[in-house]
Amino acid sequence: MKKVKTEQTTLHTNLERAIARGEEWREKSRKQIGQMGQAIIAQFEVWELSPAETDIAGLILKGASLREIAVARETSEVTIRQQAQGIYRKSGLTGRVELSAYFLESLFEVAEFRNAVEQPEYKI
Repeated sequence: MKKVKTEQTTLHTNLERAIARGEEWREKSRKQIGQMGQAIIAQFEVWELSPAETDIAGLILKGASLREIAVARETSEVTIRQQAQGIYRKSGLTGRVELSAYFLESLFEVAEFRNAVEQPEYKI
């Protein structure tokens, strides 16, 4: 039990540091972040995720491991793994990478286009 409490304390400390470092960026981007958050929640509703699955999917998108989510939610990693599988099944995605890409992919279309234009085509 002491180990779990230590892990919870470490997780909370790490999260507090990450929040502090990103606050300036979040303040500048607050409106866009809010709109993206609403769009993500709306998609979770389309997928008919339960409240627990919605929380877990959000933590997965924030980069938390299944173990970290289990510690934060005070449940077993097996339970979180099962709930994550439910998220992937309902969404039609295969895992955390596809879940993240589902929401982030369109944010980088301009950068991908710019890179394609700036790189000359070499013919051999």
